[in-house]
Amino acid sequence: MHTPSDRSLTSQKSDEKTVPHPLDGIFSPKSVAVVGVTNTPGTVPYDIFYNILSAGYQGTVFPVAPGKRSIAAVKAFRYVVDIPDDVDLAVIVFPADVVDRALEQCGQKGIKSVVVISAGFREVGVEGRKREQRLKSICGDYGISLVGPNCLGVINTDRKVHLNASFARKMPIAGRIAFLSQSGALCTAVLDYAREKQIGFSKFVSFGNKAGVTEIELIEYLHQDPKTDAVLLYLEEIREGRKLIEMARRVTHGDGAKPILAIKSGRTTQGADAAASHTGSLAGEDAVCDEIFREAGILRVNSIEELFNAAILYAYQPMSAGDRLAIVTNAGGPGVMATDAAVRGGISVPELGATTRTKLKAVLPAAANTKNPVDVIGDARADRYVAALEAVLDDPGIDQALVILTPQSMTDIEAIARGVVQTTQSATKPIACSFMGATDVVPGIHLLQSANIPHYILPEWACTAMAAVGRIRRWREEPLDQPEPLSVDQAAARAVIDAAGPGYLSEDQALVVLAAYGLPVPKHLLASTADEAAAFAGEIGYPVVLRVISPSIVHKSEWKALALDLTDDGAVRRAYDGMLSRVAAAAPDAAIRGVLVRRMIPAGHEVILGAKRDPAFGPVLMFGLGGLFVELFEDVTFGLAPISPASAARMIGQVKAGRLLRGLRGGEPADVTGVEQCLRRVGQLVGDFERIAELDINPLITGPARIGNTVADARIRLGG
Repeated sequence: MHTPSDRSLTSQKSDEKTVPHPLDGIFSPKSVAVVGVTNTPGTVPYDIFYNILSAGYQGTVFPVAPGKRSIAAVKAFRYVVDIPDDVDLAVIVFPADVVDRALEQCGQKGIKSVVVISAGFREVGVEGRKREQRLKSICGDYGISLVGPNCLGVINTDRKVHLNASFARKMPIAGRIAFLSQSGALCTAVLDYAREKQIGFSKFVSFGNKAGVTEIELIEYLHQDPKTDAVLLYLEEIREGRKLIEMARRVTHGDGAKPILAIKSGRTTQGADAAASHTGSLAGEDAVCDEIFREAGILRVNSIEELFNAAILYAYQPMSAGDRLAIVTNAGGPGVMATDAAVRGGISVPELGATTRTKLKAVLPAAANTKNPVDVIGDARADRYVAALEAVLDDPGIDQALVILTPQSMTDIEAIARGVVQTTQSATKPIACSFMGATDVVPGIHLLQSANIPHYILPEWACTAMAAVGRIRRWREEPLDQPEPLSVDQAAARAVIDAAGPGYLSEDQALVVLAAYGLPVPKHLLASTADEAAAFAGEIGYPVVLRVISPSIVHKSEWKALALDLTDDGAVRRAYDGMLSRVAAAAPDAAIRGVLVRRMIPAGHEVILGAKRDPAFGPVLMFGLGGLFVELFEDVTFGLAPISPASAARMIGQVKAGRLLRGLRGGEPADVTGVEQCLRRVGQLVGDFERIAELDINPLITGPARIGNTVADARIRLGG
């Protein structure tokens, strides 16, 4: 049988943990009490108790069943406090309205680990939330680690424990992958899917409402778990996004790194206040998750299939040294399709070396294609497949291989599968297979899967998995950089922010705050008369811009509350009077603070720098193409604030605007370094002031380095 990757072999040598972990009582209890068992097969309480017994649990199990002498021939106890022995873990399956009493007794008994299976808590409304809060309070009083409520349960396949404290239909086989899910119903489907694919698990946890233990504590535990090589995560909501990201960075990078692959479902509706700004309307939870997960090394996928396709390649094959793929196939069409899929995913299908092609010509018929993809043609048997596979694996210009098989009349599918299995015994490069079909190929697929060789129904899926593992590898190769504080005048910004109430700062106030943090704010004046505006325009030089400042005016162009490219004293006076007249006619009750006068900014690229205080992730930065284009293209990217120099550069490079700034079609490059500085300064600003709920600099006009960047318009919204 094919052995797992080197990562698994290394971890298997050190399967003994020396330092106890607070969650050991949940995953490795020496005794379990199932509280609320019934004698009725087919019910959740009975099935959980029976699963613990039938799965071969290596500890002692106690049924707690008021009014029953025994459950499944095991002596029952009326209350958990009646159990004479120590209990490490309690699994509570009572109805929701009595769970708190059972949990209280667990605390009195000294039980420090509890799984509450029962539903009927936060997910059902106000009364349920009250019941759940009561559970949190009891856990706090007694120092109990709680998984649930409203969950499927916990599974540990370690032969020294072999605990199936869940109502899943069957115990999964042991493996190197841990699965964490907020949805219990999804867990049952995943277990059935994994059984058919022969995918094993180290730990399997349904954590439900997260009233106690969250995904953060579980990931931290699995990082230290020698039985786990990869963590798969299904989330419906994120409550402590900043903590999740900080934990993920430690888990996915550095010594002992393990990948986290995640499905995040659900959408967040934006409120009216948020929709008033570009950043608020674009920085929905789903869009933010994509970028923030990437920044933390969490690989976000879209389906269960994609989740496991990448996980099995990572867990059961060596890590590839690069992204160069060799394809061996007995049919040209699937080879071409795989090549297209690989290239789309960033995987290259390079030419094979001259030595490799010489080897292939010596073992393949004249009609075979010795280029990459290597076509061993339709009548190929096992010897031809093995010879071709060994040749491409020996090529120093190849990092991984994909074997494609289509069942033809002369194809000995099982023999070819055995040949691939034998080849992997000495291979140091990852190998994946795609035996295409639904019936004839099944015996060969079973041979591959039983040897831990990843198999994919379609070759394109294999290429997608390779691309995902490649992203994991590249993330680990990147240095983890930290934000570097910049010199700012925090006191000047604080003076404005502390004096302001909730809502938007006026533009002149916003500019003072931005200037205090080193943003390139142009010299300006808030004029209260046309004479004052004209005098200042003459002082700073023409052409100039006028902008009406009023809390009632958010988008000035829609109100015709701005005037551009004014070139003399008369133009300034006419524009001043005209704008105020238009605003007075359209909104007679609008409070006018004055008219902002500044010099006309030289033409350049318009970009947007934004920030939003996300309820889960805290301050989040946004960057993209600015002006009207941000609404049209929504070509933006996000990052956590404060931001490091490398992350600022990545944000700019990830959007199409990045190509414009670097000089498209021979154009002069913009001051990209200056834009990176601006992003970092905005990140430091929103990190320093929790009251900043949203911030937009739209646009920031960026020109060549000799001209630099200038803030053209800015808004800052403060919370209470």
